[in-house]
Amino acid sequence: FYTVVIFPTLVLVTRLVSSRGYRGDSPEDTKVDLIEIPLPPWKENPSEPIDIKRRRLLYESRKRGMLENCILLSLFAKRYLNTMTENQLKQYDRLINEPSNDWDIYYWATEAQPTPDVYQGEVMDMLKEFTKNRNHEQRLDAPSLEYLEKENQ
Repeated sequence: FYTVVIFPTLVLVTRLVSSRGYRGDSPEDTKVDLIEIPLPPWKENPSEPIDIKRRRLLYESRKRGMLENCILLSLFAKRYLNTMTENQLKQYDRLINEPSNDWDIYYWATEAQPTPDVYQGEVMDMLKEFTKNRNHEQRLDAPSLEYLEKENQ
């Protein structure tokens, strides 16, 4: 008797949840259930000291919305961030903070989609080359932060 009472309730809950979920990109999808959350616009901070900018960009490279970019951008930042010029830092800051979709950055870096003109430049060229991984490095995780301690000694 107890099982019979719970089972119809579970079926009812399942039907409610599945009818409200995102249906994907099927031809009949009207996307009326798609919600876009507006993000505040990216603003450059010209008064930010360069050492603080590097630290912030390192952090933002490591803490992404998706694991693929966390690994890719944190390894890229580890290799290049400390040698970037002010102009390159500005390009990198804009690249990783202005687009609202992390997948866009990933697709541009892997050349799966063309990069918009506004993000074209030295840094995007460096990132695309880095992404090709010509030395076949193992890139399975973001780097540990131990290297930061070694640089400060």
